[in-house]
Amino acid sequence: MPSKEPPRRRVPGPARPRSAAAGSGRPRPAARRPSAQVPRRRAPRGPSARPLRLGSPRPRLRLVSLGLTLVMLAFVVRLLQVQAVDASAYAAKAEQNRYLEYTISAERGEITDRSGIALAISVDAYDITADPKMFTPEDSKAPDAPQQAAALLAPILGVDAEELTKKLSKPKSRYAVLARRQTPQVWKQIKDLKSVFAEKAQKDRANGGPGANVLAGVFQESTTKRVYPNGGLAAGILGYVNAEGKGAGGLESQLDKELAGEDGKIKYAQSGGRRVPTAGTKEVPAVAGSDIELTIDRDIQWAAQKAISDQVKKSKADRGYVIVQNTRTGEVLAMANAPGFDPNDLSQADAASLGNAAVQDVYEPGSTSKVMSMAAVLEEGAATPGTHVTVPNRLHRGDRLFKDDIDHATWYLTLNGVLAKSSNIGTILATGQLGKTQPEANKVLYSYLRKFGIGSPTGLDYPGETPGILAKPQDWSTSQQYTIPFGQGLSLNAMQAASVYSTIANGGVRIQPTLVRGTKGADGRFTPATTPEQTRVISKKTAKSLAGMLESVVGDEEGTGTKARIPGYRVAGKTGTANRVDPVRGGYHGYTASFAGFAPADDPQITVYCAIQNPTKGSYFGGQICGPIYKQVMEFALKTLQTAPSGSGSARLPVSFQPGE
Repeated sequence: MPSKEPPRRRVPGPARPRSAAAGSGRPRPAARRPSAQVPRRRAPRGPSARPLRLGSPRPRLRLVSLGLTLVMLAFVVRLLQVQAVDASAYAAKAEQNRYLEYTISAERGEITDRSGIALAISVDAYDITADPKMFTPEDSKAPDAPQQAAALLAPILGVDAEELTKKLSKPKSRYAVLARRQTPQVWKQIKDLKSVFAEKAQKDRANGGPGANVLAGVFQESTTKRVYPNGGLAAGILGYVNAEGKGAGGLESQLDKELAGEDGKIKYAQSGGRRVPTAGTKEVPAVAGSDIELTIDRDIQWAAQKAISDQVKKSKADRGYVIVQNTRTGEVLAMANAPGFDPNDLSQADAASLGNAAVQDVYEPGSTSKVMSMAAVLEEGAATPGTHVTVPNRLHRGDRLFKDDIDHATWYLTLNGVLAKSSNIGTILATGQLGKTQPEANKVLYSYLRKFGIGSPTGLDYPGETPGILAKPQDWSTSQQYTIPFGQGLSLNAMQAASVYSTIANGGVRIQPTLVRGTKGADGRFTPATTPEQTRVISKKTAKSLAGMLESVVGDEEGTGTKARIPGYRVAGKTGTANRVDPVRGGYHGYTASFAGFAPADDPQITVYCAIQNPTKGSYFGGQICGPIYKQVMEFALKTLQTAPSGSGSARLPVSFQPGE
């Protein structure tokens, strides 16, 4: 029998997994390790406790997706409309609102005297502009922005506040000019004011306010302003420019095309009233105007203007003029008017003084016109300077009884004496010898008056210039046949009168007067003016005889022009005292006093003509009030031009004769 072994004791140890073959049939699950997770808290059990379940998010996601899709679809449709359907319309509107186009003003040319001294220049200035749309309540954040801005700008610009308000109250407009050609100081005031309002608006916005700024829409455009450095000197010649910068009077008007140049244009993008530098700029540059050099000598112009202004004031006259002309070239060295005006401040100017009376006034010259009658008599051979002329106290012709300026016994004068003593009766008798009949004599005299330029433009082409009045001889009235020879019944301007004496001084050749020596373009090249037209009026012999006769007017003690004498120089001249036509009363009232002449008489170089209209205080005779002006201006001109004194004494022609000689 087999023996029974005692059972073995198991020693505890780690459990080892058994294979499926080692067990009774199923594998045992592996031993679980302790979990690191916190055990779940079990919900309390009870009759009211129910499990909490969350709803499904899918329906809400679908709604959100649908909403986003619709929004995106709307954006896509709008984008297609803007970029495809209405693209051109919106582009045009954006172009209109974004881009601004301004005119670049061309720099106006200078006007200088014959030595290059500036008489009219252009300096930097600003046009004050505005964008009216920026003054709407939406843009300015102020309900009354136009009114507030106008109240601030009106005292600075010197413009009525209501007018500014109207300009700023046009929201459909993007551009308005508030004031033109303002000084840099004016713009600085506005700019400082804009800065103050901009800072105030910024602080207001920082504090939650609307940030109103009523000056944000005010801007400036660079331009130029016309300035006349010498004030009223030569204002009658120069004229002036208007608020638009265009010539409106005188040479500024006559030569406006040459002076103005060609304006340019600039187009640029802006945003909020500020220029966008990266958006590109289209610019057509301006072309500066040409500089104009005049024949005027500033110093002689000053002397002439001072002399005539002082005498007009002293005589309490309506006005007066002085012209200085180079007898050999026809160049006008001075053309002065009194009273004048300051083109820098037209608001203080008298409207009647804004023109150039020396070429625009028409009047009867009186005895200064007798030199033309004497020229006709000498040239036609009807008499000589020594021809005897018996002059009675009264002369009956036609329907009138003629007399001289003073009562006198019968004068026994030479033709030279008739001119020296300025006898009306002697002139009538002398010109009566121009034809076998009075109508024939009238035709001859008329032809010479026309040759001297009476009744025709001077050639200056000056704005508003009068050609004078000279009727055809067949239209002369009975009295005109005898008054025209001594300067009543015909009319001229001061430039025409001066040109008559320059013609005699130039040996009988009339040179068209000129005011412009030449122009200087943008390239700096000087272009001389065209040579003036020359016409022979009388022979050189006749001109020399007339010069000698005119010397007797000044040099002889019986002459009427003794106050025009100049030590060291031989002077030729003629006085004039004419009845003046009063355009208001429609008849003769007052006088026109005048003096005309040239020097040196033996070598003529300068002509001076002076006329004063309606002197009411002191003497009204031309020799008394215009003779001294002639002397003063002529002396100054001779010294300025360094004209040598006369080298010989004058040949004294006889003034009178003894009966029976």
